[in-house]
Amino acid sequence: MEISELDLPAGVLTRPLADGAALAEGLAERVAEVLRQAIDSDGRASLLVSGGRSPVPFFEALSAHELDWSRVQVGLVDERWVAPDQDGSNEALVRRHLLRGPAAAARFFGLYQPAANLEEAARLAGRALAELKRPIDAVILGMGEDGHTASLFPGSPNLAQALAGTCAEPCMAMHAPVAPHPRISLTWPLLARARLRCLAIQGPAKLETLRQALRADPLRMPIRAFLGDGLEIYWSP
Repeated sequence: MEISELDLPAGVLTRPLADGAALAEGLAERVAEVLRQAIDSDGRASLLVSGGRSPVPFFEALSAHELDWSRVQVGLVDERWVAPDQDGSNEALVRRHLLRGPAAAARFFGLYQPAANLEEAARLAGRALAELKRPIDAVILGMGEDGHTASLFPGSPNLAQALAGTCAEPCMAMHAPVAPHPRISLTWPLLARARLRCLAIQGPAKLETLRQALRADPLRMPIRAFLGDGLEIYWSP
């Protein structure tokens, strides 16, 4: 299956690339362009990225671009509720692979907050994002084979509220069905209203997930809520 064979909604753009390296470079070039434009027009730029192993080549490619990184705000679309010095921390991953060299001058907004419980941690994380430039200039999403994106997992108790257009909370407590750590995720209104919204996926299995999501309810496959006008999908075999 090729991405061109999917019956995507009007306004969704596809960017097929030859391989993972080309995807990382192409996405980094696009994001750097948008951040540069935002700095020129607004004096600062904001970027939210996904964690996990897949984005690492993109992080490293983006960190090599010449930008006024001191004017860039960087944050995460989701985080495991673990301290940055513990295994599984997305913050640690971003600091190691993106915020290096000149890119270390960027201002980072972490989601991990020590608290008595996950719900309180999510509230504190939302408050910590108060100075994040909005609308976000660029959001980079990934997608699991169950159709989740960020930490918006099917079956999570807060999912319906997090996907609602009226949700006023920037962050919500989330629970992955099988992953070992509770999560904090940004909610749909903050993510979906970004100026540039990109979905980066690789391989035929992810295309099949995307095909299924196009016919699914967002509560069953949350990525469906983001498959709208203006989304750019970067895909490689």
